[in-house]
Amino acid sequence: MKLEIRTPDKSIFTGEASLVQLPGIDGLFEVLPHHAPMVAALQKGRVKIQDKDSNTQFFDINGGVAEVLHDSILVLAE
Repeated sequence: MKLEIRTPDKSIFTGEASLVQLPGIDGLFEVLPHHAPMVAALQKGRVKIQDKDSNTQFFDINGGVAEVLHDSILVLAE
């Protein structure tokens, strides 16, 4: 699935992911391919990204919003 993480200043990450873990305001949650559409508020924490080869990257955010739609995730982070 396509993932984009943006801040007000720049794009932090753009690429493909097989798993994305996000720090929701009610706790961590994961998004996998073909996830149902949703919008979620995010709190300060780490975004975990895993690609199809199981390589993992982490990005720290200070909150924001995530939108999942049509096998694509857009994270607007602070």
